[in-house]
Amino acid sequence: MLLWGCFLKAQSLGSLVEEALHSNPEIQKFEWQYARASERVNEVNTLPNTEFGMGYFASEPETRTGPQRFKVSAKQMLPWFGSITARENYASALADAKYEDIVVAKRKLIASVSQSYYKLFAIRSKQIVLGQNIKLLKDYEVLALNSLEVGKASAVDVLRLQMRQNELERLKKVLEQNFVAERTVLNKLLNRQVDVEVTVADSLPIPEDNMEFALEDLALHPELLKYDKLYHSVEQSELLNQKESSPMFGFGLDYIAVSERPEMDFSDNGKDVVMPMVSLSIPIFNKKYRSKTKQNQLLQKELLSEKQLRLNKLEALFQKAVTDRSAARISYNTQSLNLKQAKNAENILIKGYETGTIDFNDVLDVQELQLKFQIDRIEAVKSYYVQTSIINYLSK
Repeated sequence: MLLWGCFLKAQSLGSLVEEALHSNPEIQKFEWQYARASERVNEVNTLPNTEFGMGYFASEPETRTGPQRFKVSAKQMLPWFGSITARENYASALADAKYEDIVVAKRKLIASVSQSYYKLFAIRSKQIVLGQNIKLLKDYEVLALNSLEVGKASAVDVLRLQMRQNELERLKKVLEQNFVAERTVLNKLLNRQVDVEVTVADSLPIPEDNMEFALEDLALHPELLKYDKLYHSVEQSELLNQKESSPMFGFGLDYIAVSERPEMDFSDNGKDVVMPMVSLSIPIFNKKYRSKTKQNQLLQKELLSEKQLRLNKLEALFQKAVTDRSAARISYNTQSLNLKQAKNAENILIKGYETGTIDFNDVLDVQELQLKFQIDRIEAVKSYYVQTSIINYLSK
């Protein structure tokens, strides 16, 4: 993927993805489906059943050479030339289309694991930011208590700072619950126990440049390649239909046991009958084959429409991901600038304390703005990488 070579390898996202690809039950399900579809090639590579028959004459018919006792027959029908090959090609085409399900499922799994990882990163980063702000408020509380002693602040200022700390502690605990819930989502994607610990990166820097991706390359996406392979399977189905509408021929052998005629002496007395046979099966009433041809034609048109519909959705999804990722970069840069200005405002307030003019209402306002900018910047980072995972799903 685009980002793994930069910094995610050190953050274990790559190993999480590899684990998911090897253990996720949905991937295994599609692999078993593909294996079953591939095995069907062996199933169709067979001739029709050989027919055996045996009959016993309850009333033995008399012939010149003697009475007939029983009859044994065997017959083997053979499909028209190339029919078995056509069946194999059709089964192989279906298996090829089924293989694309594995490719698509793996891409979706990679995107899901990545997005869950980025959500965990955002939650943990917000907890860290809240902890920093709680510490900042405690420092302000010390200043407020000192000011209270010399009559430069009121008890209300101290209580307001304490209430703000309590509110941030509440948010921090809520985020811990959110982290546990999202960790469960990630662990289930990896098919492991819900309480397995997950370590996320301390930071995710936004790259200066984005990898370019041409919209035309979407034509090679496996979701669309599957429609091409399904279309090919319909072509093979029609070739098979044409073969099955051809005659079948067969060969066989009838054996009739004959008893000797008593008190008679001639050369063929009691001679058994052996009769080689050739048969031909002609589909005179072939309406079903013409109907199958019509169905195949309609199915091809349906697949072309479905492919175009899916292409339109993928293009829209790609354009939205690119736009949202650009917006996330803009938001990140803006919030970084805002944080610098909020820090300057904080420094001005601290200097104001030295001159005895600190206003703790301004302190809380600046702290709330600073926290908002920090949270928004974390959300921008998460959005950037979530949208990148969508672009990777579409482009790789």
